Amino acid sequence: MTFSVDRKRVTVVGAARSGVAAAELLAHRGASVTLTDTRADVPDAEALRRLGVSLELGGHRAETFDASDLIVLSPGVPPEQPLVHAARSRGIPVIAEIELASRWLRGRVIAITGTKGKSTTTALTGRILERAGLKVTVGGNIGAPLSAQVSQSTPDTLHVVETSSFQLEQIDTFHPWIAVMLNFSPDHLDRHPSVEAYAAAKARIFENQSADDWAVINADDPSVLALAREARSRKRLFAMRGPIGEGTVLDRGWISDRSDRGDRHLVPVEAIHLLGPHLVNDVMAAATVGLLAGATSAAMTAAVESFRGLEHAMELVADIGGVRFVNDSKATNVDAALHSIESFDRDLVVIMGGRFKGGDLRLLREPLRARSRAVVAIGESQALFRDALTGAVAVHLADTFGNAIARAHELAKPKGVVLLAPACASFDMFHDYAERGRIFKEEVGKLKAES
Repeated sequence: MTFSVDRKRVTVVGAARSGVAAAELLAHRGASVTLTDTRADVPDAEALRRLGVSLELGGHRAETFDASDLIVLSPGVPPEQPLVHAARSRGIPVIAEIELASRWLRGRVIAITGTKGKSTTTALTGRILERAGLKVTVGGNIGAPLSAQVSQSTPDTLHVVETSSFQLEQIDTFHPWIAVMLNFSPDHLDRHPSVEAYAAAKARIFENQSADDWAVINADDPSVLALAREARSRKRLFAMRGPIGEGTVLDRGWISDRSDRGDRHLVPVEAIHLLGPHLVNDVMAAATVGLLAGATSAAMTAAVESFRGLEHAMELVADIGGVRFVNDSKATNVDAALHSIESFDRDLVVIMGGRFKGGDLRLLREPLRARSRAVVAIGESQALFRDALTGAVAVHLADTFGNAIARAHELAKPKGVVLLAPACASFDMFHDYAERGRIFKEEVGKLKAES
C-alpha cells in the first residue's frame, strides 16, 4: 500500500537542514505540517510559511505533539526527549527523517555507516558510480538530506546515503540494497545511554535487508563482524590486513577482488591521493560498492585518481616555513583521532579538545608518546586531556582557539606538523565541526600572511 500523509497532522521536530527538508516534502505531499524547534529563529522561515508549514519556535508545545498523526525527528533530536517519549507512549508513530523519505523513493538505496569514514566513503562511492555512468544522488548525513532527493528519484536512481546512529535508531522500513559498515568504536555516549545502545542503532542498517541485498562489512573489525552476523543479506567482506578467502583485499599495490578464480585488480594504490593510510580502508569500501553496482575497474580508478578527499577530513591546509598544518576537524571521537595521529611518524603537535562524547583517552597515550612533541588542549574538556595524557606527552592548555593554533605553531617549528584532531564534538565553542575547521584554516591563513 502506498504511504500517504494527505491531510494528516505531522509534526517535524528540529529545524536543521534535515527537518526543513522533511517539512517541505510533507507539505508537498498534502500533510498539515508543524515544524517545531527550541530556537527562536530558523533559516528559510518565510519560504516554509509560504508552503503552508506552521512554525513553532522557541520551545515545543505538548498539545502539538498530542494532536499529531505522525512525528518526524531530525537527527539531532534525542528520541527520549520528554514530549517525543510521551507521544510514542500514546501510540503516535515516531520516525526518522530518512525513514520518511525512503518510503517515497523509487530507486535503490546504498546506505553507509560506521564510527569514522562515512563521509569520505559516501562521497567517493557517489563519484565511482557517476563515473560508471549510473544515475546517482549523494547525501543523507552529508550534503542534501534524503527528503530533498525524493523528487529526483527514479527506478534507476541509486541513492548513496550516509547514515548516522541518530538516524538509524528511528527507522522502521528503511531498506538498503547495499548496507556498508566501515568500523565500530565507542562514540556519542553523550547521546546514547551505553555502547551497547550505540551498537544496536548502528546494526539497524541491516535490519530490513533480504537475501537479495548486500552487506559490505569490514572483516578487520571484529565488532563489525559481530554486528552484521544476523543480517539476512549476502555478505561481502573487505580487509586491509586480515587474510580472507573471498572479498576485497589489498595485495601487492592493488585493491583487488579475490575469489576462488584468483585476484582481479580493481584500483591501484598509487591512484589514492588521500592523506592518512586509514583512508585506504574507505577507498576499499567504496570500490566494493562500485563492484556490486557494476562499475568497471577503469571507472573506479578514474574516480579515485581525481578524489582529493573532503574538507575537514585529513585536509592539508598550508606549509608555513616547513611546518605543515592538517585539518581533521571531523575527527570527533577518540578512535578517529587515533587514526589521524597514527598517520604521521614524528614531530606532531596535536590540537585536541571540545565537548567530550565518551571513550578512553588513555588509548592515545602511546601513539602520542611515539609521535608527538605536544598536545594543545582546548575547550571544556581540557582537564580530561591533561589528566589522561600527562606523563606520555606535554599538554598545554589554551584559552582560545587562536591561541591554541599559534602555540602549536611555535611548538612544531622548525619542521613539524600541526594536526587538528579534536577527539571531541565542537559544540562548546563552535556551531559544528565544519565551523571549527573553517576557523582553523582562517587562523592558519593569518599566520601564513604574517610570516
